[in-house]
Amino acid sequence: MKRSVLFDTETTGLDPATGDRVIEIAALELVGDLPTGRAFHVLLDPERDVPEEASRVHGFTIDDLRGKPLFADKALEFLEFIGEDPLIAHNARFDFGFLNAELKRAGHPPLDMGRMVDTLDMARARFPGMPNSLDALCRRFGVDLSARTTHNALLDCKLLAEVYVELMGGRQHGLGLTASGSEAPAVLYEAPVGRRSIRICPTVEELALHAAFIEKLKDPVWNS
Repeated sequence: MKRSVLFDTETTGLDPATGDRVIEIAALELVGDLPTGRAFHVLLDPERDVPEEASRVHGFTIDDLRGKPLFADKALEFLEFIGEDPLIAHNARFDFGFLNAELKRAGHPPLDMGRMVDTLDMARARFPGMPNSLDALCRRFGVDLSARTTHNALLDCKLLAEVYVELMGGRQHGLGLTASGSEAPAVLYEAPVGRRSIRICPTVEELALHAAFIEKLKDPVWNS
């Protein structure tokens, strides 16, 4: 199934061209558009101050970041995690701009913009003229926002993973019910943050009925 990586950054400000730096990177592996549980997360020393207005957004001060790794120390680990797969982010041009500035500073090639999947563009196409911030989309799709008191990159990734599934067509996307031999497998759907996981144990007869039903559908998502 298709692998992609959903990610987010937090920074000291809005513009890498004026010296703003990345202070946090979080990334989640998706397979079939659902999180696998593999993640990359790091706090970084920006080698500069963290303005008070930025701290109010993400909650980090320079005291929280002193002694953390430098971006250059973690660049290869991050690049290995993301591989060559599509990169999903909300307002992705912002995150790509910062990461490419950091990669250039560390002596690495930039990320290919052709890998970018921007959930903000997706939301604007689906809900034109409506608020499409991450908070607004979470409320629209009924995603629990109670833990989001600041813009923490790892939490934002988990929330965006739920939103992304909804933007791609709902939670049935990526759910496969396939039999191997004569035994019906147990299919575990690991629900995103704030929701209960469900174990589905179809019988062989149920799988056969399911397969027969799917054959009648035009371009079913189960076969994508």
